[in-house]
Amino acid sequence: MKQASRNLALCGVLCALAVAIMAMGTILPVATYCAPVLASMTLLPVLVLCGEKLSWAMFFASAMLSLLLAPDKEAAAKFIEAVGQFERIMNDSGFVTLTRLAASEITGQDGKAGIIEKYFSLSQTDTTCLKDIGLYPEEMRVGDDILCLHTLSDVEDLPGKVGTDCRFEKLSTDRSDCRLSFAAPVGVLLSCNHVYNQFIFIDDHAENLKNFEQTARNMQSLSRYSRANQVNKEWIDEYLNEAHSKGLVSVRCHCNVMAWSDDRDELKRIRNDVGSQLALMECKPRHNTVDTPTLFWAGIPGNEADFPAEESFYTFLGQALCLFVEETNYKSSLSPFGIKMVDRVSGRPLHIDISDLPMKKGITTNRNKFILGPSGSGKSFFTNHMVRQCYEQGAHVLLVDTGNSYLGLSQLIHNRTHGEDGIYFTYTNENPIAFNPFYVEDGVFDIEKKESIKTLILTLWKRDDEAPKRSEEVALSNAVSAYIELIGKDRSVTPCFNTFYEFVRDDYRRQLEQKNVREKDFDIDNFLNVLEPYYRGGEYDYLLNSDKELDLLHKRFIVFELDNIKDHKILFPVTTIIIMEAFINKMRKLKGIRKLILIEEAWKAIASANMADYIKYLYKTVRKYFGEAIVVTQEVEDIISSPIVKESIINNSDCKILLDQRKYLNKFDSIQNLLGLTDKERSQILSINMANHPGRKYKEVFFSLGGTQSAVYATEVSLEEYYTYTTEESEKMELFALAEKLDGNLELAIKRLAESKRNPQSSTT
Repeated sequence: MKQASRNLALCGVLCALAVAIMAMGTILPVATYCAPVLASMTLLPVLVLCGEKLSWAMFFASAMLSLLLAPDKEAAAKFIEAVGQFERIMNDSGFVTLTRLAASEITGQDGKAGIIEKYFSLSQTDTTCLKDIGLYPEEMRVGDDILCLHTLSDVEDLPGKVGTDCRFEKLSTDRSDCRLSFAAPVGVLLSCNHVYNQFIFIDDHAENLKNFEQTARNMQSLSRYSRANQVNKEWIDEYLNEAHSKGLVSVRCHCNVMAWSDDRDELKRIRNDVGSQLALMECKPRHNTVDTPTLFWAGIPGNEADFPAEESFYTFLGQALCLFVEETNYKSSLSPFGIKMVDRVSGRPLHIDISDLPMKKGITTNRNKFILGPSGSGKSFFTNHMVRQCYEQGAHVLLVDTGNSYLGLSQLIHNRTHGEDGIYFTYTNENPIAFNPFYVEDGVFDIEKKESIKTLILTLWKRDDEAPKRSEEVALSNAVSAYIELIGKDRSVTPCFNTFYEFVRDDYRRQLEQKNVREKDFDIDNFLNVLEPYYRGGEYDYLLNSDKELDLLHKRFIVFELDNIKDHKILFPVTTIIIMEAFINKMRKLKGIRKLILIEEAWKAIASANMADYIKYLYKTVRKYFGEAIVVTQEVEDIISSPIVKESIINNSDCKILLDQRKYLNKFDSIQNLLGLTDKERSQILSINMANHPGRKYKEVFFSLGGTQSAVYATEVSLEEYYTYTTEESEKMELFALAEKLDGNLELAIKRLAESKRNPQSSTT
């Protein structure tokens, strides 16, 4: 017995050596022919010591093992080449991008889970702690999670017709279609934790058809014994006719939905939900219990070879692809800068970047934004939410408002910074907003500053419907340049509008006389007469002659509330221009710091022919200084009827943000043409707030980036944030009344009010 054991052990060792040598032959080109010779030499000791019988046994054993285990280099090379061609074809289509995964991305590495590791733990997080897996036919477990499985593995379970997409009624209107993939009910629309596995096996097409023809003949011969055989034969003939006449590819397909929960009662609800979603696809839901471990194992990425063939059905490639899910869940941006929004379907919080990352990827060329939303759509609420997060990430924010929309947020920042920030300006007769447009800290007047002064004076001089002549623009530009030269030489001249007016009246008049400038080219008397109200002793002499310079350069959150003068034809546009000048000063002086200017309805006052070039200049310049200009409007008629808006604002805003547009449904064709929206974007916009979850309080927002990427998110915040941003008059009065009782502590008032709404039994005092 000992001798026999030694002989078997020797045969086993030498057999392993022979297989190893054969494997080397597939790796090293030089060993292709040498390896069989060397492997055969391992038979000699067995033949001498153990006899002919064991040597033959070892020969067959090593041959079979070499055939099974030794890699086929040629087949592997062909496979890799075919995969490379497939990848190239898919990427060239422009619809799908395929990226080859590295070994670490598949199996994982220290501190980061791979795709297989995530599959084994049923988690998308970077967990490196694997869970115990119980592969039991009666009940499969992964950690504490119990799995339930529904399969589509029989033609009888499928609907009569399938399509690439279908109309989603909840988000569709009479004038728009929201199209989702046919399998969307078991994709993004299935709310529970689940994995949707889809298998397509592309076998030998010709061989498949040959087998079907043989089966048809067998069915024909057995048709006299069973009517079912005749029916099956007819179905097979129809399948073969389709394949031959249309050149369709015969494939095998299988789909399954694997859901899980650690609670048995919850698992019952999930099982019913999955079944109902499959029924929406007109599929027959089959709850599979016995094959769950087998199909789980076959679903491991790269392990499709272990798939049981009896669980698949024959179909054509096109029909099989209809069962694929085309939508994916929204993912948070990898960019450090962004705003917090919410997935409209799942309610999951997301971090999205609509400023920096799109520019880096070449999707947009600027950070400017255009926001359109009617009254009550949540427009001001969203802008509060956006600017707060920009401020908290280090941006300088300047707001021009006409409705006290940012009062709560401004006061909260003011209190938190102990008055250092959160500056809130409002125009009153007792304390009007006053500036000095000719003042610069460093005494240097660059091109931007000169252009701003020229535009301001031109706005004061000419009416909205009165375009200046070329000769008048040249004369005004020369006057500004000459005055700047004067104050640079003569320090006794105080830079302000009063001294500028006197300079034009006296010195510049003589210069024009020396140049023989005709009155029809530049009427200086008319110029002085129109601007006299802004000169010393005039009605608006305070406006441009401020002796106090506002230190706004280093204030990061500034609000100009102009509601009291929004209908004033002189004060409103002039004040707006000067505010924009303050922002331009930030652009020039603050290097490498993000700047943001948001203009609410104030843009209407400056969207005149005289201001068009200035707005264009602002929008084009702000990009170079790490800034962004945002215009907000609620009146659709304004954007439709104003060519200035289209040319100056919309064309220079690569990010378009729209809120609920159902009020403008009859006019939406004009909006679509003006904004250059695609039919897909139209459907997305008209689906806003159509199927909001009844248990959640939120408003949806549409984002379009560069006309190539678009998505709908939800603005959902805590009660504390809600009462900070709210524009409802009753809620604001309640909040400020409570803050007054708490000695002006607005933050504490917000917390108390939010808590009282969560728990109505608690007191707000």
